[in-house]
Amino acid sequence: MSYTGPDFDPPRPHRSPLRRPLTVLLAALVAGALLGWGVYAAVGGPRDGGGTERAAGVRTPPVPSSDAPAASGDDAKEPAGGSGSAAATASPGRRAPSPSAPAASAPLAGKVVVIDPGHNPGNFRYPSRINRKVDIGTHRKECDTTGTSTDSGYAEAAFTLDVAHRLRDLLTRQGATVRLTQDGDRAYGPCVDERARIGNEARADAAVSIHADGSGAGNRGFHVILPGPVHAGAADTRPIVGPSRDLGTRIAGHFVRVTGSAPSNYVGGGTGLVTRTDLGGLNLSKVPKVFVECGNMRDGRDAALLTSGAWRQKAAQGISGGIVSFLRG
Repeated sequence: MSYTGPDFDPPRPHRSPLRRPLTVLLAALVAGALLGWGVYAAVGGPRDGGGTERAAGVRTPPVPSSDAPAASGDDAKEPAGGSGSAAATASPGRRAPSPSAPAASAPLAGKVVVIDPGHNPGNFRYPSRINRKVDIGTHRKECDTTGTSTDSGYAEAAFTLDVAHRLRDLLTRQGATVRLTQDGDRAYGPCVDERARIGNEARADAAVSIHADGSGAGNRGFHVILPGPVHAGAADTRPIVGPSRDLGTRIAGHFVRVTGSAPSNYVGGGTGLVTRTDLGGLNLSKVPKVFVECGNMRDGRDAALLTSGAWRQKAAQGISGGIVSFLRG
């Protein structure tokens, strides 16, 4: 046992040899922490948004991600061009969205096109009505005809309406106002004089009548029929002869390029252009108008094209290209 009396000092505890070095280390850590806090307090510490300030006191905001818009409280400078511009609100690294183009900027905005699908699928049911004569200026002629067909029975009237629909869609996308003289919505006709009148009353900028020929086998290719100069009775084509030739020439050129078809080898002397004065739809027109005979239904090779939906789309594109070229000058 141990005894501590008044004349004796209490025994000293045992000291570890590592105590002094640990004490020195602890003192150093405390001093370092205090120094760090002093620097931290001097520069102001962290700020909202995670940014830091430089020693001079100028705040450097965080750079926003290119995939997210800048926060509304950012101090970003407004780009040249003023406030409210698309560039001022666009995210960095992104192109500002372009405003949608107004309808008025469409290439054919304000233009009127009348498409005349030749014949009518129901004409054959009304022989007395379509055979009655109407005045075409130079003489009287049948109201309409049944049209031709391929050897397999594909009717010209079905062909013309299909191409007319395709052509209407193409022109409408360009901004044109398009009207058809018939859309399979009539029992027969209309008669040739009414077909011309529809274009006149619409004040069409261009009118095109779509057909396919019924010539003999071996006769191939397309041709465009132009109005000749007529001045008789209700017919006066003199004002439209020139612009109609321009329209027809442009259609012929585009038709060749788009369809790959050659101009007719049996009319037109290889030009693909034919002038006639015996067609009421042209004689009575007061607006630029042409007929397009897209091919010969009675020739096997032409018939293979005319019965192809893909080729009919090309035919519509060729005609559309010529119309657009004409209307845009």
